[in-house]
Amino acid sequence: MDFGRKDVIAAKELVYRLAYATPLVEETPLSERAGGRVLSKLENLQTTGSFKIRGAANKVLSLDRARVPGVIAASAGNHARGVARAAKEAGIPATLVMPVWAPVSKSAAAKREGGGNARIIHHGETFDDAAEHAASLAGESGLEMIHPFDDPMVIAGQGTLGIELVEEIGFPGTVYVPVGGGGLLAGIGAAVKETYPDAELVAVQAQGASSLLPSLAAGRPVGCPEARTIADGIAVASLSERTFEAAKRWVDDVVVVDDEEIAAAILYALEEMKTTLEGAGAAPLAALLYKRPPKRFPAVMVLSGGNIDVHFLSRITERGLFRSGRLIRLRFLIPDRPGSLAALLAAVARERSNVISIEHDRLSPDCPPGCSTVVLLLETRDRAHGEELCARLDDLGFRSTSGATERPLP
Repeated sequence: MDFGRKDVIAAKELVYRLAYATPLVEETPLSERAGGRVLSKLENLQTTGSFKIRGAANKVLSLDRARVPGVIAASAGNHARGVARAAKEAGIPATLVMPVWAPVSKSAAAKREGGGNARIIHHGETFDDAAEHAASLAGESGLEMIHPFDDPMVIAGQGTLGIELVEEIGFPGTVYVPVGGGGLLAGIGAAVKETYPDAELVAVQAQGASSLLPSLAAGRPVGCPEARTIADGIAVASLSERTFEAAKRWVDDVVVVDDEEIAAAILYALEEMKTTLEGAGAAPLAALLYKRPPKRFPAVMVLSGGNIDVHFLSRITERGLFRSGRLIRLRFLIPDRPGSLAALLAAVARERSNVISIEHDRLSPDCPPGCSTVVLLLETRDRAHGEELCARLDDLGFRSTSGATERPLP
């Protein structure tokens, strides 16, 4: 293996020219729930909003500026932003290739980080499409390719996060790490497991981009047919040979979380932890909350980034509210006569449910003559409150034709 803890320690000099040691804070409600100390490594507070600046700084700032005409990188967003910042510091131009679906906010942030030095190219539907195009451009132009995870210098830079963990708390019982291409996992593995082999390293992947389990079963990197998840930061089809070897060596467990769990974790972080996470950053929290409680303490969740688009955050928040039963959508057929709608709304008000929106339609094709269709979007305290509300309305003769757990399609 061409990187290790000594390389991570050596990376600190360049990394901390642009990054800083992010806070490690205890999450008391989660500690009480888990029966031991649970801490968050708040990399969403990093200078560019994610851990990616660490690897980018170590790689880009190590380049010979007299030899390198510029750098090029493929990214879904966060790596592009880190490379742009590092290239600006180094005084060299950066070309950043991003998938066409990359969040507008991340594209704009990358352009802003690079100032006049950054050029954004949107290409392909997936990260792998963008990476292939970036490699082709690098070959044609002589630009230095800054790979987001398959580079020992980048991995060593990411590993400085792990050094910070062991310097602050010593032995970390369990470390939850989000995994896309595996660069962060490899770096933290080198930093933590070479010092504390008994620490548990838990790799967390999104269900729509979960290549690690089949890869471990096959003994080689196996790609996903299609990497699709709301966690765009880890929507990578496969680990590289280098990061897969690191995973084989250091990973103790692999947890796969779905998009519903990630959305609920984003909402939990907002409400209970008072912090904003993107999908990839919320994946470790989702794993701890819904799939795999820690077995050894202290447990550390690496919350890798917080660069989430505001419009997307609004949709994810709504999705999480539906999942937790705090938003429900109910459809009723009521008599088409004065006072019917008012009676239904009065019944809802008596149950202390707040009306978010009302749709009232007399002309729906499935609406019998003499009736109206009413669709209510309601705010409730929790799922139990929603079920009580449905039961109470049913007792009053307002029978819903859709259940309290109904939620919109993603």
